[in-house]
Amino acid sequence: MEKILLEMQSIIKDFPGVRALDNVNLQVREGEVHALVGENGAGKSTLMNILSGWYGYGTYEGKIIYDGKECEFHSLSDSEKVGIVIIHQELGLIPYLSIAENMFLGNETARKVGLLKVIDWNECHNKAIEMLNRVGLDENPETLIKDIGVGKQQMVEIAKAMAKNVRLLILDEPTASLNDQDSEHLLELIRGLKEKGVTCIIISHKLNEVEKIADAITIIRDGTTIETLYKGIDEFTQARVIKGMVGREMKDRYPKRVPKIGEVCFEVKNWNVEHPLFEGKKIIENANFNVRKGEIVGFAGLMGSGRTELAMSVFGKAYGKNISGTIIKNGQEIVLGDISDAISKGIMYLTEDRKGSGLNAIDDIRHNITIANLQTISNGRVINQNEEIKVAEEYRDRLAIRSTGIWQTAGTLSGGNQQKVMLSRGLFANPDVLILDEPTRGIDVGSKYEIYSFMNKLVEEGKAVIFISSEMPELLGMCDRIFVLNEGHIIAELTGDEISQENIMEKILTDTRERSEHGTDQ
Repeated sequence: MEKILLEMQSIIKDFPGVRALDNVNLQVREGEVHALVGENGAGKSTLMNILSGWYGYGTYEGKIIYDGKECEFHSLSDSEKVGIVIIHQELGLIPYLSIAENMFLGNETARKVGLLKVIDWNECHNKAIEMLNRVGLDENPETLIKDIGVGKQQMVEIAKAMAKNVRLLILDEPTASLNDQDSEHLLELIRGLKEKGVTCIIISHKLNEVEKIADAITIIRDGTTIETLYKGIDEFTQARVIKGMVGREMKDRYPKRVPKIGEVCFEVKNWNVEHPLFEGKKIIENANFNVRKGEIVGFAGLMGSGRTELAMSVFGKAYGKNISGTIIKNGQEIVLGDISDAISKGIMYLTEDRKGSGLNAIDDIRHNITIANLQTISNGRVINQNEEIKVAEEYRDRLAIRSTGIWQTAGTLSGGNQQKVMLSRGLFANPDVLILDEPTRGIDVGSKYEIYSFMNKLVEEGKAVIFISSEMPELLGMCDRIFVLNEGHIIAELTGDEISQENIMEKILTDTRERSEHGTDQ
């Protein structure tokens, strides 16, 4: 009989006015990859925060039994002492410290010098190399975190966990910010950890990855355990998991729409953007694209292809310097000097980084929704608070934002509900062109469907949507046309039957080879 490494029994967790977890039970066998799935706000992260000691003993009801012993974790350090390490979706690395410094921050190796204890950096450096080798990351430990990509940062977090002699590794949305290639590499790493005897709990909304890597799947809905499915015993399919998550079958992942596409309403010509810090380094070169009324246009490309940089630079020069080119809206050339200009002229951009630059996490839902269009609820000097409340309530209901009310702090919402708050802000600004940058990152299938439906509703009203996504299936499922970017260039425009994952990747790989052969890669 397989050993049960972890049991969480009858876990109850209350926040003011909300029961987040109601009698949740979880069993994890030693050496398995155990997936935890559910809609945003279902309680997955809350449960793992209890397990890791983030919510300490006494703040919840129920028992944690780990390795046969009942445990009372009052802090993260308590759980780490017995080999439980959590890696959050928002990585906890310090950009201007090195890989080695990040790996051993709070876990430093010290040696005695007289009466003092001094950090032994040589020992830390050597241990860092050892741990990086164990996760297959070939980087100098002295490299600053800011100088490596998100995929490598995830691997540094895992190496950091290995340095703490991890036995149970909790990964919260580990591939949410990664492209397909980096995601596959990380999944292979997780498989390798299993072979080294590390048990993993993985929270993920990418059900194709869950189906591929998990040995068991526990479904949580509305703060309650629904069921646990075991590979080789139960039906282990995406459709079965979705049914458990949302309480019904979802035959269509993408809502149907009959396109009603009009004339070109937004056009960008000969667009060039330089890096904001490195003089002369072109990030976007001679880009040309357009969007029609009633159309969803996708931007596809690998991480670093320039999709976000292009979108932000168009949005009132929010990114880059020495920007040149022409923007035409409804047949007239317009100049967007800053973000306020862009919003006032009917262009709205919603960032991929909802926590870093999208939401004011310490302010309430109400202010986060209305902030971009205050002029419509004020006399130019004083905000009409009654009107602001009315607007916030309307969008909370319209987008089904799960919260205690419009006064709830945005940072306390689940990821999907934070995304809905941002979308509410975009809709309240009433743009003609809405640019959505990774709007479904890290959210569940039900919330994704709701966002897709609102995108469809916008274009049915004659608006235009630019949709940036790293998830190829949703681009294929939602877009009327797709522009493919590679290394700061728009290399293809695909329509109709041309739109396929194979075709997009072929365009990118062909272009990369050609640039390499001609020595033009950036």
